[in-house]
Amino acid sequence: MNKLNSLVLILGATLSGAIYTPLSQANILDKTQVKFSGYIKADAMVSQYSDGTLASGNIGRDFYIPSLTPVGGQKENSQFDAHIKQTRFRFTTDTKLGNGEKITGVLEFDFHTTPDGNERISNSYEPRVRHAFIKYKNWLIGETWSTFQDVKSLPETLDFIGTTDGTIFARQAMVRYTNNNFEIALENPETTVTPYMGGGRIVTDDNTVPDLAVRYTFKQDWGYISTAGLFRQLAYINNQGSNDIDTTATAYGVSLTGKIMLGKDDIRFMANFGSGLGRYLALNAVNGAVLNENNELEVIDSNGLAIAYRHLWNEQWRSNITYSVFSADNEVALTGTSAIKQTSSYRVNILYSPSKELTLGAEYARAERELENGVDGTMDRLQFSAKYVF
Repeated sequence: MNKLNSLVLILGATLSGAIYTPLSQANILDKTQVKFSGYIKADAMVSQYSDGTLASGNIGRDFYIPSLTPVGGQKENSQFDAHIKQTRFRFTTDTKLGNGEKITGVLEFDFHTTPDGNERISNSYEPRVRHAFIKYKNWLIGETWSTFQDVKSLPETLDFIGTTDGTIFARQAMVRYTNNNFEIALENPETTVTPYMGGGRIVTDDNTVPDLAVRYTFKQDWGYISTAGLFRQLAYINNQGSNDIDTTATAYGVSLTGKIMLGKDDIRFMANFGSGLGRYLALNAVNGAVLNENNELEVIDSNGLAIAYRHLWNEQWRSNITYSVFSADNEVALTGTSAIKQTSSYRVNILYSPSKELTLGAEYARAERELENGVDGTMDRLQFSAKYVF
């Protein structure tokens, strides 16, 4: 055997050992359990608007957004849409640590609100991150539902959210501490501002402190009641020479939510009030603050209410009836008269599950939006869905 062949054999043996040994010692399945879950959901809907239409690609055609109901149009229009964007998949891992504790990781995606994709040929849409967090002992770190939001109070609707007008809705990065029924968190801030006398929305990202959210949940056999508070800073900085803007304001919110069992049926409710709630309520139907004539922030008061009743006809059939309303106290001398004054919606559905993994449903919804100048518009939507949970 020549020296070259000998060297090749030695290197081969060395590399194979180097590759094999770490892999055998680093098998994540030895200490980690991996779970894959989610659902596939197909939606088809016919929407009729009293005052105009929504353009192709408008997110309001995928699910109900209170601020997008057309107003001030000249005639009724109808549109048909079908998509699978609510489909989602979720990875969950549980790892045994060397100290005897367990750490949990969650990563979840769906296909809503992504910019790419079209309906011409492939109807392809990019996945987006919904949740990405770790849980260790009493701590959660990462992105998930805001502590100020109570997901358990959301009703079962074919629409993506359902009681959107009255709902707190936000997912964001945070550090959360939980002790039994008490939760407290520092969460990623963001400020939305209405320009002086109205106009486009300003999204600032100028905050210097995180949002503070706390929650306490009282649980009983008949259901639960949960109360939450939000305290945050609104900030806007815009350096433009002789007319620099550097202003902050304090905002707060209070939320009361719950579910009351009525035998197998239930009632779910939410009441949300605040000064400068902005993006947290009704999918940012109004902004958290408005600029005054001195380029200073003035907070906008708003509130939202929602109630839903679920009735089980039998083990396979059930229905939900929901109503939600949002209103804002705009100072029209600052916001202008085109600001949203109120939105509302109600819906009723029928759901059929031949097994717990499969649900077919139909839902009718009616929504209304009114501006401060009295201009309004309505939307009627009939939606059909098929959903397979795994």
